[in-house]
Amino acid sequence: MVFAGQPQGLSTLFFTELWERFSYYGMRALLTLFIVAPVAAGGLGFSTVEAARIYGNYTMAVYLLSIPGGFIADRYLGAHRSVCIGGGVIALGHFTLAVPTQAAFYMGLALVALGTGLFKPNISAMVGNLYAPGDERRDAGFSLFYMGINIGGLLAPLVTGFLAQSAPFKNWLAANGFDPASSWHWGFAAAGVGMSLGLIAYVRRTQLLRAAGAPPPRPDASPVPSLLVIGGTLAILGLTVLSDDPRFHWLRAAFLLVPIAAIVWFAMRGDIEGQHLAAVFVFFIAGMIFWAIFEQAGITIALFGQQLTHNELFGWSFPAAWYQSLNPLFVILLAPLFAALWLRLGARQPSSPVKFTLGLFFLGTSFLLMVPAAMLTAEGLVSPLWLVGLFFLQTVGELLLSPVGLSTMTKLAPARLVGLVLGVWFLATAWGNKLAGVLGSGYDATDASALSTFFLQQALMVGIATAALALLTPWLKRLMGDVR
Repeated sequence: MVFAGQPQGLSTLFFTELWERFSYYGMRALLTLFIVAPVAAGGLGFSTVEAARIYGNYTMAVYLLSIPGGFIADRYLGAHRSVCIGGGVIALGHFTLAVPTQAAFYMGLALVALGTGLFKPNISAMVGNLYAPGDERRDAGFSLFYMGINIGGLLAPLVTGFLAQSAPFKNWLAANGFDPASSWHWGFAAAGVGMSLGLIAYVRRTQLLRAAGAPPPRPDASPVPSLLVIGGTLAILGLTVLSDDPRFHWLRAAFLLVPIAAIVWFAMRGDIEGQHLAAVFVFFIAGMIFWAIFEQAGITIALFGQQLTHNELFGWSFPAAWYQSLNPLFVILLAPLFAALWLRLGARQPSSPVKFTLGLFFLGTSFLLMVPAAMLTAEGLVSPLWLVGLFFLQTVGELLLSPVGLSTMTKLAPARLVGLVLGVWFLATAWGNKLAGVLGSGYDATDASALSTFFLQQALMVGIATAALALLTPWLKRLMGDVR
């Protein structure tokens, strides 16, 4: 009944994406905690600074590699083969992470990033290809697809967190002759099993997709565009990673200077297309800042939940990784309410710049909430309700900004540049994730006052961005013209 009235292939893509997101968020929930865990406890024993660096570079690569991943599918492989190959590489990456060596850890991360870059943009494209132009079922179909993403994100940390961190499973390992410290790798393996299940279900039901993911009739003979896209992506990736070297920290200024220069350049052109592209880069900066703070959930908030929170409910202890299920849970609960609100308001609903501003406001409020929580850690472990409140406010911000961002990019992009503009949006997300790692390196759980200041700085950063976007909204609306 859930898929009644929708194309048959939607259910196939729904469950494939559900399992892929299960694998991604299942591993992501463990990543930072595993990196900082002592070697005796089965972790890598790295510092928080190193963990934040690795997390930032990995999540950046996931989004940045979506640009060549989508391009390769459009030019050569088609979405169907790209999803199959990408899903297989993702599963291989998770199973590689299950091998308890440092070399396997880095190789596993690289494989998951490469596979996700090929998988993620193309399964979304296939959803769109199920519908003819003007098909009014399209928005409802994408809403169902988005629900699959969050169901996977909800279930994954519960499963992998139990395997990696829970006392009952560690006791079971010990009772059966396994090293309890290896429990992390059982969690990583579970993520690989999830991706494998999704891939098997996809291959068995591909006949329902018909030609939705077919390759182009004749691949482009010229290798030049492909080399430019792949080379450009690798150059951005390499330079961004190079910025971790203290001698090259100045490269990080490009995160802000490049989009500002683009805004000025396009705004000065004076034509409608230039104004729209200038607006794209204003949203670029807002989106980058949003994700830089939002993605602290997988770094500093994950560590706060592990080290400084009383992870017990009614006398029952639970793994800290389970906090990562709160965001998708709130998305599932709140998304229908937001959809109903926008439908009810109709033409009276806020414009895209106002929704972006509100999204940043709620995100900043979530980190402002952590300031008193951090101060209370001086007296001992704090209540889990602080993190529940944080994730609730962050999710409200996400629902105001994330779906609106992608929709606004497609509306502002000139017809011949839609793919390029969506690539720009992926770059904003990628750089935001990288900045999350840079900011997360300042986390210190040993000093309550310093930790409180750390969260206040994040809140102030978003607050400044919120105020700036609010002041720029009238000008931004003029740049957008008829686009809301």
